[in-house]
Amino acid sequence: MRPTLLLPPRLLSPLVLPLVLSACGLVTDPTLIAVTAGSISLFHRTPVDIAVSLATGQDCSLVHLDLGQPYCRPEEPPPDPPVFCTRTLGTANCWADPRQLPNAPREIADGPRTLTPQQEEHRTRRWPPW
Repeated sequence: MRPTLLLPPRLLSPLVLPLVLSACGLVTDPTLIAVTAGSISLFHRTPVDIAVSLATGQDCSLVHLDLGQPYCRPEEPPPDPPVFCTRTLGTANCWADPRQLPNAPREIADGPRTLTPQQEEHRTRRWPPW
């Protein structure tokens, strides 16, 4: 019979980390353990992660490692340009290069084809955002 966990594994490791460090003799102060646990729950980062993120300007966290991601998130690439779709009888046809179409047909979606300056700023911002 296998024992069952009461918490999902990804929630368990940030909660157990301060206890493991205290067992190794690295963290013995209960205040520091409480600060670390509170920091993980509020900022999704340990105090060390916050210092590393401030120093590098990247979004670094042990929580990322727990989710199977890299410690520091890589810079997000710009989004691919949207496809150009036109109406036909009963269906829509989408084209990668609308310049090759004769008579310049009207696109189905009339939304923006690029990011606004605010969206681009949000996409490339550093952590912390201030």
